[in-house]
Amino acid sequence: MNLRNTMHVDAATRPAPTVADARDSARGFLESLRPGTTPETADAVLLVVSELVTNALLHGGGIYTLRLTAHPDLIEVAVDDPNPQAPCLRAPDLTGATGGFGWPMVNHLARTTAVVHRPTGGKSVSAFLAR
Repeated sequence: MNLRNTMHVDAATRPAPTVADARDSARGFLESLRPGTTPETADAVLLVVSELVTNALLHGGGIYTLRLTAHPDLIEVAVDDPNPQAPCLRAPDLTGATGGFGWPMVNHLARTTAVVHRPTGGKSVSAFLAR
């Protein structure tokens, strides 16, 4: 996947306080795209935004920044938070007490994912979904 020299549009990069705010930002971003996305793609992007932001809120001290970028064939969902620990696969808790379903779901919906540790601390978790 070559992302160099790619035309893109960035969504607002301000930290949003809730998962609902992040989904609203993502909806607005998706609605602004020309050409637009299919309903299935939009649903997948919103699920990934919800999961990555929820994880950042739970494990990143309640602070995150959502970045959405449209590439010609991909939509990139990136969430930054101050926790340097990368997401990990673990056995899902079928009782619902401790989760374990989200990261596998993100990896299933995305063409690829990436975790980049930032030099200033924390990390950026990105998911690249087919546009």
